[in-house]
Amino acid sequence: MEVVFLTFILMLSIFLGFELITKVPATLHTPLMSGANAISGITVVGAISLAGNGQHDMANWLGAAAVAFASINVVGGYLVTDRMLAMFKKRGS
Repeated sequence: MEVVFLTFILMLSIFLGFELITKVPATLHTPLMSGANAISGITVVGAISLAGNGQHDMANWLGAAAVAFASINVVGGYLVTDRMLAMFKKRGS
């Protein structure tokens, strides 16, 4: 029963996420990207605490992978945000 319930929640979140993203106007993409970067920064902090836990080898490996992937997400998000903000600057300045 629990697997069915969790699968239902996953499918519902995928559907709601898709519907939400498709309805966001272009002017809101930059602020939403900045907010997503802040959330990913929190993920990095949580991953570092998991990686430094030291209880199990598997937790250390998963924590290190989480730090790497979350860091890639943060850096990539900031690069995309910077590029999007550069589109709003005037060409002469």
